[in-house]
Amino acid sequence: MTEALNELGTHIELKRPDCVLGWDVTHGELNIDVAPSNIRGFVEFLKNDATCRFSTLIDITAVDYPQRPKRFDVVYHFLSMYQNHRIRLRVSIREDEMVPSVVTVHPSANWFEREVFDMFGILFSGHPDLRRILTDYGFRGYPLRKDFPTTGYTEVRYDEEQKRVVYEPVSLVQEYRQFDFMSPWEGAQYVLPGDEKEGAK
Repeated sequence: MTEALNELGTHIELKRPDCVLGWDVTHGELNIDVAPSNIRGFVEFLKNDATCRFSTLIDITAVDYPQRPKRFDVVYHFLSMYQNHRIRLRVSIREDEMVPSVVTVHPSANWFEREVFDMFGILFSGHPDLRRILTDYGFRGYPLRKDFPTTGYTEVRYDEEQKRVVYEPVSLVQEYRQFDFMSPWEGAQYVLPGDEKEGAK
């Protein structure tokens, strides 16, 4: 399998040297680094090339590296059911950069790109309807960025008196942060059905 993936990586690099920044086979998977400006054309090539035929877009996600100048990796996963291969594309971008949308090549990218925008704040140029998909309309921040607070910024709840949903700043009281870490099965004063039979022996 690794040999076939090495051959595929070499084929792709020879055919599209304008797009491939580098590639490797790690853990039995082919990874290709692609320049952001070339991603749409490269995805189209992978879909139509007779040797590749990556016709199925599995997922688009991102990884946040706050310490790097190019903070984000946008990651694409494709499957070729014809050749029985998988491929992963990585596009490294700065926080203020946009990535060309691949919706015109793979319509299923629509919701994947919206999710990446919602969770990481990455913008996709040419997307037909780039808006939040998982969080609420008034949500602030991007939950999968490493600098997003684990408790969030606001709490949403239904107020019975006002008969509507209200948004309030998150405030955690100190008592909720205290844990004794005791197992519920050790030292607990519960009498379970059948326990009384042990003393009767």
